[in-house]
Amino acid sequence: MNSEVKGGRRAQLEHTGLRHGWTTGACATAATTAAYTALLTGEFPDPVTITLPKGQTPSFALAAEELGDGSAMAGVVKDAGDDPDVTHGALIRATVRRLPAGAGVVFKAGPGVGTITRPGLPLPVGEPAVNPVPRRMMRDHVAEVAARHGGTGDIEITVSVDHGEEIARSTWNPRLGILGGLSILGTTGIVVPYSCSAWIDSIRRGVDVARAAGRTHVAGCTGSTSEKTVVAEYGLPEDALLDMGDFAGAVLKYIRRHPVDRLTICGGFAKLSKLAAGHLDLHSARSQVDKGFLADLARRGGASEALAAEVTEANTGLAALQLCMAAGVPLGDLVAITARDEALGVLRGAPVAVDVICIDRAGTVVGRSTVA
Repeated sequence: MNSEVKGGRRAQLEHTGLRHGWTTGACATAATTAAYTALLTGEFPDPVTITLPKGQTPSFALAAEELGDGSAMAGVVKDAGDDPDVTHGALIRATVRRLPAGAGVVFKAGPGVGTITRPGLPLPVGEPAVNPVPRRMMRDHVAEVAARHGGTGDIEITVSVDHGEEIARSTWNPRLGILGGLSILGTTGIVVPYSCSAWIDSIRRGVDVARAAGRTHVAGCTGSTSEKTVVAEYGLPEDALLDMGDFAGAVLKYIRRHPVDRLTICGGFAKLSKLAAGHLDLHSARSQVDKGFLADLARRGGASEALAAEVTEANTGLAALQLCMAAGVPLGDLVAITARDEALGVLRGAPVAVDVICIDRAGTVVGRSTVA
């Protein structure tokens, strides 16, 4: 194979020609790092450089800064690259304030950042909607700044987004019970831009590269967390990994015409429940989690009518899964099996064996099918 031709997630992104951007979590981490540095040294680093979970080290210009008595604020404007993200151009601020020794890092929701009001999300009710990976990134950078400049690392971080409550009306946050503003999101720190035609073309190229390399087992992954899961499960090389994003149908239809011996589909439980329900485009703007469908699957797994009713009324797919797990009903496996069968239907008898793995946000396997 030509050594110039590469596969995997990075090669797919390069092939689209689209410019990536930065998540709200990366912007909040940069703002926090700058603010805490200023609190300890009296000077704001501008630009401020952070380290993302995969080792990239982007730099961010500061759009706002303010140093007070015992607190500091820095702001970064989000650049979503070529992705049509509603938060593109939003000013994300972090205000840090000293806390007593031993208090650790405490997160607060400022204006424009939502608060969790319903169960079923990856944070408890009452917490600011700053997701787990951005929290970890901010904690890690606070610890680095503290070690470099002699701080204790005990601070309160208030994250805010200018006009965030207004922007959030264009998201799913209100109906998920995230009230008052946006969520601070991101698992890699990078926004991968999706042009449907460019991304589907990159999927096809990924299949071609894998076949040219002699790969007989490939994996369609919805994101970086699911990619890590299949590498851990099967030891697949980078050029056997297809970053399908939301385009499950594109993977299945192309592999139907250009078969490989085995396809593993791995993704978040909620996304793959959409595939199980017959959706081939898993984007939240074009398909939603059908909790009535999940309730029917739960009944098939032995759920009582009372539990099925709870699943139907659950706030999120994750909440429905948690209800069933607590009751010993294998909803995750049922979704994986049904998604596998839907995939086989799209393949229309092509000589491809398929298995499906469902994960939660942390990458824990919560459901899987056998290979068929």
